[in-house]
Amino acid sequence: MFRLQGSKVLAVEMTGDAVKAKNGSMVAYDGQMAFKKLSGGGEGIRGMVTRRLTGEQMTVMEVRGQGMCWFADRASEINLVSLQGDTLYVESSNLLATDAGLRTGTSFTGLRGATQGNGLFTTTVEGHGQAAITSDGPAVLLRVSPQYPLTVDPGAYVAHQGNLRQSFQSGVTFRTLLGEGGGEAFQIRFEGDGLVYVQPSERNTIAGDV
Repeated sequence: MFRLQGSKVLAVEMTGDAVKAKNGSMVAYDGQMAFKKLSGGGEGIRGMVTRRLTGEQMTVMEVRGQGMCWFADRASEINLVSLQGDTLYVESSNLLATDAGLRTGTSFTGLRGATQGNGLFTTTVEGHGQAAITSDGPAVLLRVSPQYPLTVDPGAYVAHQGNLRQSFQSGVTFRTLLGEGGGEAFQIRFEGDGLVYVQPSERNTIAGDV
């Protein structure tokens, strides 16, 4: 059972099951717990090959036991996502924890990953259960519909779910309009039906001022 204590601490009630979380993110626990370091970035052979080719890397730990665990990551805001057999696509640095009912993997994202320096893959979370994702400031959840596509700054993108198609566009960006841009700039366009999580702060990118 995932619940928030405030907006920056995740409390997980453990009843003999397991939770996977970003390594080093546990801030306290009570009860009896066992800890195991896992190799992240995807499960199975495909995940191993992906990490070798792209450098996409997550350092993950498994916590199993009875009691309560509390997780946080550099005072980031935490957002709970409930999955009912669907898939969440999330930047690996923004994935805080998943419960035992969810599988993690990798998905090809094309050039968008390269612009952020995160390789050509993003992390997927799928199945039935809860996930916790972080954002730099309170995340905004934006709806995409066939009538209303959405364009997002790559530095502000956190995650998305639903039946969405991504396209990668170069050209004018938001900072360029303000006279602050420099070099080549990029945007992500989402079309279809789904949700996109956007943070009110931009991570550093390597494809110019994005």
